[in-house]
Amino acid sequence: MRYCTRCVMPDTRPGITFDENGICAACQSYENRKNVDYEKRWQELEILCNKYRGMNGPNGYDCMIAVSGGKDSHFQVYIMKEKMGMNPLLVSVEDNFSMTNAGVHNLKNISEAFGCDLISMKPNIQAQKKIGKYTFEKYGKPTYFVDRYIYTYPLHMAIKFNTPLLVYGENVAYEYGGVGAIETYSSKDQINNGVGSGIPTKELLDIGIEEKNLNFFEPPHQNDIDKLDPIYLSYFLEWSSFDNYEIAKKYGFHDLTHEWTRTHHVEQFDQVDTPAYLVHSWMKYPKFGHASATDYSARMVRYGMLTRDEAIKLVKKHDHDLDPRSVREFCQFFGYSEKEFWKIIDNQYNPELFTKKSNGTWVLRNS
Repeated sequence: MRYCTRCVMPDTRPGITFDENGICAACQSYENRKNVDYEKRWQELEILCNKYRGMNGPNGYDCMIAVSGGKDSHFQVYIMKEKMGMNPLLVSVEDNFSMTNAGVHNLKNISEAFGCDLISMKPNIQAQKKIGKYTFEKYGKPTYFVDRYIYTYPLHMAIKFNTPLLVYGENVAYEYGGVGAIETYSSKDQINNGVGSGIPTKELLDIGIEEKNLNFFEPPHQNDIDKLDPIYLSYFLEWSSFDNYEIAKKYGFHDLTHEWTRTHHVEQFDQVDTPAYLVHSWMKYPKFGHASATDYSARMVRYGMLTRDEAIKLVKKHDHDLDPRSVREFCQFFGYSEKEFWKIIDNQYNPELFTKKSNGTWVLRNS
């Protein structure tokens, strides 16, 4: 593994690139902010909002925001409702896992704090369990079923409610490095980012899933998508996970302080909704040698909150250490014993990145 010389991101992150000085694409993107006229981009956002404001009448929805209830969701609604004066309809996809107290509060709060209608979809639990077990055991992607809905369902709803302006948070590929890392305001290609794509639907039908259990699973027809104007809010302003968190707190967002300290995270405010879901994000570790601790430590280095040496210590302490509560609630939902769970995980380790010790534990070859 080769690591960024500026932060702690390895070259095993899918799609990430490094320049001749060993600096990763995410750090390059962050450095490029000093060349961006954000006042001009804010004006571009205002022009875009003016185009759609009131398009469905004085009391109708004029944009849609895909939300989870998290800190970034609160920030997105804050910008569109409070700063831009839009009347957004919020849509979310719930993963059916047991929620934290913070998660329950936040999803309710985002509607109450900003005075917005919220439509929340809970996918077919029977299908989620069957597909989740299959994609976990074969691909190490236990939440593929839900993740795909997160990207497809808002598209369907934006078409249904005639709200072409569909708002997402950050352009993940550009902000953090990945496939298709192009600075653009348009999020039309987001469905192809690899999180909610890559497994043929026919493969799921072949394991006995009925097509009627996959409503909204396929994106709308391209002709309908072309009528939409989905955007990344991060294009128009300086996106910061920590600044978003500070704004969100002022509108009632709750983090995990006093509720749960996660062993594999270095912060307590990102993806706080359902412990079991975090198995999905941690699965990057056995496959690519890094996980959530690397992601956030790298951001904190870019933001000037940590030195690279301080970040390295956090990564080594936390990245590998999947939280026991996440494991327990994941197993309870899918019906695994913890022994069965870890046996499946054991099969997901990449032998090109890890070596297996005689006692059965896996260790990164180049940490």
